[in-house]
Amino acid sequence: MSLRIGIDGRTIQDHFPGIGRYTYHLVDALAPLAPGDSIILLHNPRLPNSRYPLADLARHPNVRLLEVPILPFSLAEQLRLPGIARALRLDLFHSPYYIKPYWLPCPSILTLYDIISHTHPSSLPSARARLLFEVTTRLALRSARLVLTLSEDAAKALNRYYRVSPGKIVVTPGAAAARFSPASPEAIAAMRTRYGLPPAYILYLGINKPHKNLVRLVEAWSKVSLKEKASIALVLAGREDTRYSDYRQRVLELGLGAGVRFLGDVAEADLPALYSGALAFSFPSLAEGFGLPVLEAMACGTPVVCSNLSSLPEVVGDAALLIDPYDVDALAAAICRVLADEGLRREMRAKGLIQAATFSWERTARETLAAYRRVVFSI
Repeated sequence: MSLRIGIDGRTIQDHFPGIGRYTYHLVDALAPLAPGDSIILLHNPRLPNSRYPLADLARHPNVRLLEVPILPFSLAEQLRLPGIARALRLDLFHSPYYIKPYWLPCPSILTLYDIISHTHPSSLPSARARLLFEVTTRLALRSARLVLTLSEDAAKALNRYYRVSPGKIVVTPGAAAARFSPASPEAIAAMRTRYGLPPAYILYLGINKPHKNLVRLVEAWSKVSLKEKASIALVLAGREDTRYSDYRQRVLELGLGAGVRFLGDVAEADLPALYSGALAFSFPSLAEGFGLPVLEAMACGTPVVCSNLSSLPEVVGDAALLIDPYDVDALAAAICRVLADEGLRREMRAKGLIQAATFSWERTARETLAAYRRVVFSI
């Protein structure tokens, strides 16, 4: 029996860089695995989307793009999306974000990547925002027939803090897109020129929220010996939330100057070269639902130094140097070790490529499709 699957693609836009990436690649991998099913991707073309060409998804004969002029976070999605789902005669609605329509005429599946806003409340700027997160998360968990998450650690957290039954949770790990592979020397050189980067740098890529631990990363960089830091920069890239500027202040206080570069958001096409050109990728996050950047870095052949907390050990296996992210000295020592040992970098590169290859969007899509069928057919 074929399915009519609705997927909320309004998150494929610039405001949701990580969730948009997940949704886009999931649909792209799902379509070939379900040729007899209809996938209706709801999207709002008025929302800025500089990263993912939705038209490319329409090349799949079983994918239909449906424009819905409804904003995320709006009352309209509660009032109008259920009617749209009814008119489409959907068998299932997949929400890749926790603020979702809660009263649908068909079963729904939710992807919840983490509950960092609960375990690390400083990642939200106000008591009002934290209350909204709690209310909407609980509504989403209650209204969804099944919850997808990307790591065993996230699944355990859902059970621990929200009492979600393990039987209601399915772990579907993410993956690095195929374009994340070691870039050519020419591509790396061109990227360095575009962004004004030195030949040698340590990279961080991600948002700058408090749980990303950038203040400690800056402090660790200040402790790396002058000999090892000579002509090497710490590059901090990714979308910046201006509400969290303490790490920039710490750079000034420590007098690091041009030794720390701030790139802000980087064009999607430049990311493989940015990863590939780095001597190492440092990701000392205090909490991650999955940690896609470390996987992308490994897929590009870049040695990874990362936190030993939450989901990150699951993702990197034995291919990375794991450190206590609260220990600035340990982080500095790990960076020094990678910088000083070319043989270690070669070994980590080889292990990282192997580890990254164990994840694929086809696997994610196959396990997601099995979850869809489980819900609709009550398997």
